[in-house]
Amino acid sequence: MKKYMLILVSFLMSCSGLIDPPKNLVDKKTMSEVIAQFAINDQINNYIPNTDIENATRMTLKQKNIKAADFIESYKYYTASGELEKILNASQEIILSTDPAAKKYIDKRIQENQNVPAFAR
Repeated sequence: MKKYMLILVSFLMSCSGLIDPPKNLVDKKTMSEVIAQFAINDQINNYIPNTDIENATRMTLKQKNIKAADFIESYKYYTASGELEKILNASQEIILSTDPAAKKYIDKRIQENQNVPAFAR
C-alpha cells in the first residue's frame, strides 16, 4: 500500500503545472506592456471611429518583436498558471502612469459593472 501511495504522490508532484511554458514565452513585463497598448488602441476607436484596430495590434506586436502565435501561446500559459491577474494589474498600472485621468474612467466602469473583478482598487 505504501508503494502505491508513493507512486501516486510522485505522479501528482510531477503534474503540478497545467500547461508547459511555450518555446517562445513572452516575459511578464513585455506582456503587460503589450496588453496596456492593446487597451489604449481599443480606446482610440472610441474617439476616432473606423480606426483599424487589427493593424494597430499587428504594429504593437511588431514593435516588440513578438509573433502573434507566441503572444497567444504566452497568454494561454499565463492564464493556466494563474499569473495573468498580476500581468493585467501591471498593465493597468502602465495605463494609469501614462494617463492619470484614466483612474476616474476605470472606477466608473467598475461601478457600472459589478460582475467584473476590480484589479486596482
